[in-house]
Amino acid sequence: MLTRRAKEGGTARKGRPAPDAATADPGSWAFEEGDEIVPGRSVLKKLGGGHRHEAFLAWDDHLRATVVAKVVRPDRVAEAETLQALADEAAALAALNHPVILRGFGAELGGTRPHLLLEHLEGPRLSSLVRRYGPLGREQLAPLAIQLAAATHYMHAEGWLHLDIKPANVIMGAPPRLIDLSVARPAETASAIDLPIGTDSYMAPEQCLPLERGPVGPAADIFGLGVTLHRAASGERPFERGAEDAESPRERWPQLAEPPLPLEADLPAGAIAIVEACMAPAPGDRPEPAEVATAFEAMLDDLPRPRLARLKPRWS
Repeated sequence: MLTRRAKEGGTARKGRPAPDAATADPGSWAFEEGDEIVPGRSVLKKLGGGHRHEAFLAWDDHLRATVVAKVVRPDRVAEAETLQALADEAAALAALNHPVILRGFGAELGGTRPHLLLEHLEGPRLSSLVRRYGPLGREQLAPLAIQLAAATHYMHAEGWLHLDIKPANVIMGAPPRLIDLSVARPAETASAIDLPIGTDSYMAPEQCLPLERGPVGPAADIFGLGVTLHRAASGERPFERGAEDAESPRERWPQLAEPPLPLEADLPAGAIAIVEACMAPAPGDRPEPAEVATAFEAMLDDLPRPRLARLKPRWS
């Protein structure tokens, strides 16, 4: 188990000053084990980060638990757009409470180190699992599809859209967990989106060109769910990878002009049909999350049941 200098018998350091005073990289906090993000919340190790945030495994004295702290980078703490995005993500985490969706434990939206406090999940990402071992077997794919469909159904019922369902945002635990609500929006807000939002290879056509193909609604999440399940079932992307810097929208987002590749996997016809329907170009032609779950529940029912061997008493 990881140790920390802030545990009983040790003292957590208060963290380093702002990077212009002490760090070589103005985009990183350069925390070491035991440094405090805020009082009572100390760093165990760095996990990674993006262009706006760094993620740290941390110990929280109040929770008495290991958590993930998603901290705004020091050179971004004065950016209104970055702070608003953090507040939006905090609102999504506070509004949603489902067994398959990552939990949040609060946020520090002000001060010198604005950050979110997130549940620490054990397990590989679906993207890593498929890349390393290939397509999932039926016994893994069916529960995954049912759980992700359940989380999507719940979010939509609560009036929220995830807008970034993809293999990298699925942690393969028990149950699998849908993470990263950084671009999640209330449905009403999402309907007014006028710029591309999401991850290129998993975006519905209306997410790519909302002014032309929009508005963005719940069906956009179904498209991402379909692309994710296609990748999990076949190991392949259903659309070619576009060029992010392409001038033509159709070169950046091949899904605007091309149908998905047929799903070639050892699955029942009903499961294949529902995954392909999720990627229909028109939002109205995509199924509801409950329909996706129902199709894979039928597949789950057809899986062979494990049989326990009878154990003979030792005295017989």
